[in-house]
Amino acid sequence: MKHIPKKRFGQNFLTDQAIIQALVNAITPQPNDLMVEIGPGLGALTKPLIKDLQHLHVVEIDRDIISWMQSFYPLDKITIHNSDALKFDFKSIGDSANLQKLRVVGNLPYNISSPILFHLLDNVQTIIDMHFMLQKEVVERMVAATSTPAYGRLSVMLQYKLNMEYLFTVPPEAFDPPPKIESAFIRCVPHASLPFTAADEKLFAKVVLNAFGQRRKTLRNTLKGMLDDHGFTQLDINPQLRAENLSVEKFVAIANYLYNHLH
Repeated sequence: MKHIPKKRFGQNFLTDQAIIQALVNAITPQPNDLMVEIGPGLGALTKPLIKDLQHLHVVEIDRDIISWMQSFYPLDKITIHNSDALKFDFKSIGDSANLQKLRVVGNLPYNISSPILFHLLDNVQTIIDMHFMLQKEVVERMVAATSTPAYGRLSVMLQYKLNMEYLFTVPPEAFDPPPKIESAFIRCVPHASLPFTAADEKLFAKVVLNAFGQRRKTLRNTLKGMLDDHGFTQLDINPQLRAENLSVEKFVAIANYLYNHLH
């Protein structure tokens, strides 16, 4: 199929066969896996996955690609969901398969990768693992350590729920058209039990959002109106620090302190 990549969907199609094989090897699909692929495109991953799986679910927004897929793939091997991944209810696939948990894979569009990751976080209780190709800079932010330039809101929110592993870097020439940036492949596995549990996850998310809202400012400024000097003292946190200096554990501690003082 000759398909012109659509800019509005952020389409860059993976074509390098050695890279594709490395991705499949990292995913290690098993016949009975309940797997869903986001943005299958022209099938770089779909074709090898279908060989190993009894059935594959795909979420694709581009109707031209869907009509091609319907003529190319055996329809007893694939279920095509014509949907925006940002709005797709991933729980619905699990529900239709006797509550079996999902494995999620995909070459995520760079223009909406962070919103998709946050959307999947809301569905994390139905997921075994996730393997994604993303912009290298995004992957570096996902796995970043405290007190490094890449560490930010994305790092904290994902690390709260996921154990993540940077697998390998993928060069631009592995794609058609070649993007202007490098890509990377990452494995994300939900924590079996949360290392640190927020009593109110919405409050936790708000603390993190406020703290990183103006990342060059101190916590005393970014959390003004939420946490006073007495609170900082009680939590043994220096209010002159910036958000990037706080671990996930400390953000959870702030959220739980606030929760306990609101109730």
